[in-house]
Amino acid sequence: MEAGGSKAVIFVAFACNLGIAVAKFIAAAWTQSSAMASEAIHSLVDTSNQLLLLFGISRAARPPDAQHPFGYGKEIYFWSFIVAMVLFALGAGVAIYEGIEKILRPHPLRDVFWVYAVLFVAIALEGYSMVKAVREFNMRRRSSGLGFVAALRASKDPSLFAIVLEDAAAIAGLLIALVGTLAADFGGYEWADGIASILIGCVLAFVAAFMSIEIRSLIVGESASRAVQTGLREIVAREAGPDKPIRAINEIRTMHLGPQDVLVTASVDFEDWVSARTVEDVTARLQNAIKSRYPEVQHLFIEVQSEQAFQANKDSSGLRVVGSSAH
Repeated sequence: MEAGGSKAVIFVAFACNLGIAVAKFIAAAWTQSSAMASEAIHSLVDTSNQLLLLFGISRAARPPDAQHPFGYGKEIYFWSFIVAMVLFALGAGVAIYEGIEKILRPHPLRDVFWVYAVLFVAIALEGYSMVKAVREFNMRRRSSGLGFVAALRASKDPSLFAIVLEDAAAIAGLLIALVGTLAADFGGYEWADGIASILIGCVLAFVAAFMSIEIRSLIVGESASRAVQTGLREIVAREAGPDKPIRAINEIRTMHLGPQDVLVTASVDFEDWVSARTVEDVTARLQNAIKSRYPEVQHLFIEVQSEQAFQANKDSSGLRVVGSSAH
């Protein structure tokens, strides 16, 4: 359901940006507007990015195999990072170049009516795309209780937050282009069109940098949210305590292998009187409880290790030596 929601948002954004890009290129060629040319390139880059995101979602959905036993979920992170690089190199770079060219060689706009027409239509379409993306994003954000920016940074689905950021950058770029066109048209400041183009490039560069930082963290390996980690510890803690089979919880580690694919490893110390059969029963109960509450936990490993051995390994080298485990 999560992936389906992201794909629907991407399809809407793709359709809007494709139509907008064609209209902007025609208007830019006809009116000689650098800001409009930058916006046309921006929309073309966004359209290409949405195809890359769809390709990434398709690649990430492939089942595990011998070479990739945990599946291909992280492919969506890789392709989202490529999106950020394309946005920076093509979108921001070309927009800034176009702006500098216009400032150095200013020329008046012609048939400015078409610039205004395309800008207002583009604002309407980009606004519709952004409303769809933000609505989908907010549906997931409400459960976390985080603010909008905090939720963007905490999101594990770059295919969704990339569309939110791209649409926000598109709206900002269109408004900048509108102001630059108004200044060049009514104020006679021909260089204002070039300044607008440079500002659009700066907006795209900022968004690309933000995306790169967040996606890099996901590629390296981010843990599950604090709420999920707390819930996992609570579930394991039900089996710990006096007259319970687990003596102590050494640690619980998590890592996102994809937006809806979490790896969980737990190191626990069982009481000495616990039999191998009891260990198996407890492991099965924990597995069922965790996967029932958190379906995104696709891989769960429970390691049986004494608390003393765990601390000794941790204190001596900072590394954990994997002991016997049950799954």
